[in-house]
Amino acid sequence: MSKKILIVEDHKDSRDVLVALLQYSGYQIAEAGNGLQALEKARSEKPNLIVMDLQLPGMMGIEAAKILKGDESTAHIPIIAYSALINETLKEEALKVGMKSFLDKPASMKSITDTIQKYIS
Repeated sequence: MSKKILIVEDHKDSRDVLVALLQYSGYQIAEAGNGLQALEKARSEKPNLIVMDLQLPGMMGIEAAKILKGDESTAHIPIIAYSALINETLKEEALKVGMKSFLDKPASMKSITDTIQKYIS
């Protein structure tokens, strides 16, 4: 059975590119366009890994990650930050709430798949 990845990205074009890349790589995909949808999808879809943008409408990615890490039904799911706005302060904050790694937008196909392979179970 293939592993499932939840892609949380508010920009449809960026989400579509990630979805196509990861489906091509053999993963099942669930999608969310904002932080609240991410919480719902993580709980209902039970993904093996989450790739989450940090700049999301309604609820920022770090806030959504903090909630997911505080929920025993989703705390075990690795979360990778995927953002054009990653700086040292954001990295520290993301690590503090339990995110595992960071991908800078735009990321190469190899960088994305290598990072995912490191954390997916």
